[in-house]
Amino acid sequence: MTVFRDLSQHILDIAENSLTAGATELYLDIREDPQTDRLGITVRDNGRGIAPEMLTQITDPWVTTRTTRKVGLGIPFLKQTAEMCDGSFEITSEPGQGTRITVSFRLSHIDRPPLGDLVSTLLCLIVGNPDLDLVYTHVVGERSFTFDTRQIREVLGPEVPLSDPEVLAFVRETLYEGLQTLGSEAVTS
Repeated sequence: MTVFRDLSQHILDIAENSLTAGATELYLDIREDPQTDRLGITVRDNGRGIAPEMLTQITDPWVTTRTTRKVGLGIPFLKQTAEMCDGSFEITSEPGQGTRITVSFRLSHIDRPPLGDLVSTLLCLIVGNPDLDLVYTHVVGERSFTFDTRQIREVLGPEVPLSDPEVLAFVRETLYEGLQTLGSEAVTS
């Protein structure tokens, strides 16, 4: 059974669902706003989408499309955690168009899990899916950072894969410095 200790693990779970649904584009948007005491996370993809009848049951832990197990706990746990932390959960999807999950939390809520190791989560997605177009935007207050694998591929050309060790070292450094510059909790969690 999967235990989610931080929000980066939830993000990875959602991203894996997107990839299973055939997504080639994944957009991750994180907003930490100390002024309004809110943390928002949006994950959007261009996968197959979710059928309307499944969408109505998606937060039921006893409903899953996976054949390897009979329960799906990721989304129900995320929804429950958000609601426990004075937040909300919303999922929208259209078959053939993709899926969007938006979740919010009270930033200072004592039970809100930390963001966790976002750098490792993103690196895991890149290594495991080198053709994935991943756009990650992170905003803290007035500062923002965007990372886009399409821009890196454009500079590298087709000869050098994103999974090349030197490229991964560059990506790790870029992500870490971006989060550090923002002052995001993801650097310290």
